[in-house]
Amino acid sequence: MAPSFTARIQLFLLRALGFLIGLVGRAALVLGGPKFASKTLRPVTEPLLLLSGMQLARLIRQRKVKCIDVVQAYINRIKDVNPMINGIVKYRFEEAMKEAHAVDQKLAEKQEDEATLENKWPFLGVPLTVKEAFQLQGMPNSSGLMNRRDAIAKTDATVVALQKGAGAIPLGITNCSELCMWYESSNKIYGWSNNPYDLQHIVGGSSAACSVIGVGSDIGGSIRMPAFFNGIFGHKPSPGVVPNKGQFPLAVGAQELFLSTGPICRYAEDLAPMLKVMAGPGIKRLKLDTKVHLKDLKCYWMEHDGGSFLMSKVDQDLIMTQKKVVVHLETILGASVQHVKLKKMKYSFQLWIAMMSAKGHDGKEPVKFVDLLGDHGKHVSPLWELIKWCLGLSVYTIPSIGLALLEEKLRYSNEKYQKFKAVEESLRKELVDMLGDDGVFLYPSHPTVAPKHHVPLTRPFNFAYTGVFSALGLPVTQCPLGLNAKGLPLGIQVVAGPFNDHLTLAVAQYLEKTFGGWVCPGKF
Repeated sequence: MAPSFTARIQLFLLRALGFLIGLVGRAALVLGGPKFASKTLRPVTEPLLLLSGMQLARLIRQRKVKCIDVVQAYINRIKDVNPMINGIVKYRFEEAMKEAHAVDQKLAEKQEDEATLENKWPFLGVPLTVKEAFQLQGMPNSSGLMNRRDAIAKTDATVVALQKGAGAIPLGITNCSELCMWYESSNKIYGWSNNPYDLQHIVGGSSAACSVIGVGSDIGGSIRMPAFFNGIFGHKPSPGVVPNKGQFPLAVGAQELFLSTGPICRYAEDLAPMLKVMAGPGIKRLKLDTKVHLKDLKCYWMEHDGGSFLMSKVDQDLIMTQKKVVVHLETILGASVQHVKLKKMKYSFQLWIAMMSAKGHDGKEPVKFVDLLGDHGKHVSPLWELIKWCLGLSVYTIPSIGLALLEEKLRYSNEKYQKFKAVEESLRKELVDMLGDDGVFLYPSHPTVAPKHHVPLTRPFNFAYTGVFSALGLPVTQCPLGLNAKGLPLGIQVVAGPFNDHLTLAVAQYLEKTFGGWVCPGKF
């Protein structure tokens, strides 16, 4: 199913436009990139910052450490590094300390034993950060949109309420791209965030020992890319398991089926407990308590998308790291391992666009991005905003303006939608049949390690390495695999069949144990 000549020309023009915008971005980096005396962060010296959420909760329940000391340790770390990374954009330190003091008071009363405490509050006293796009009562909820800069959440998003109900203590909200539709965390309200491993690189999110667990959402990779770029774990659950209510913008219609809310963690052992809390009653659809015998798993792998000219070539560092995993699974673990070539993966970007072009059950068109930019109020002219941006007068970022300009070109006609919908259904069947209930698929999390600021403008389609699995509706866990020679995180996606999240989470824990997992920024 080779693309027609006309289609190739259209795609070439889209990429050419992205390249031209990227030249502007690179100039902006030279003229106004972040300037710091050091490229990396100071190493962690507080031992409490190097424990998993489960370990912290256990120590707090056992009264071996005070909750107020744990929260204060994280606050100190945030004050130390956040001026450099700009990961947390609004603090709630005073409220967090009050909540920590209340936990210590409750424990001092000794009215409940440890088992009861664990059952009621599995994350008792554990520091948490929340993506700004989620409602956290009393905190901004703008999604980086200037029109919403005064929006304050009056209540908690469902998953935030569940996490707080499980004992977690929110420390603040984290940065995101404008309307969460770009893979560099930058907007006109909060500015850009910097990678904790190298401040000249992007994050797509942030984790620099500023919290041990976090709440994210993913319709194209917004859990997995930040997790990959920051060397941590991120899980996109099977669709429909975790409630999405309470975030802006909220996917509606057909797109709601593909939006997944899930956990971001430094340690793999926190993934399943977090997912149990976040899913609420929906957890019954998964088999998280089923024991996984890793040796009996069927492992499939593919080192790139098959050669789409839209995406960058996969870094050799990532390919070699993936092969190390494959060799270990086959020779040390003794699992069944098979290299596969799924030819339809080269249409990953087109399948994601088809998903975003799908009409709802009522026949309504999906919400337009340009309408979201205006917050369904004032009309926004993308061309006029581009002119204003060139003059430094626009309130929107260039990725958002570019997406609004290209939106109608990118959205598929019914004929084109049906064509790629058929490709998606065929690829999904191929993967589901291959994986069954005892298989996992290893695939790059991104073609490159975390790029430098503005470089994504020259590679706008690379997100399709994560986006394709959103379109296919499959559970995926991003797993860190150490650092490359330049000190940037490496990683891999582990994919399973529908509602077989327990398989990817089990593999995540094994890879952490085998390859070391998260490496603290500033350690080397």
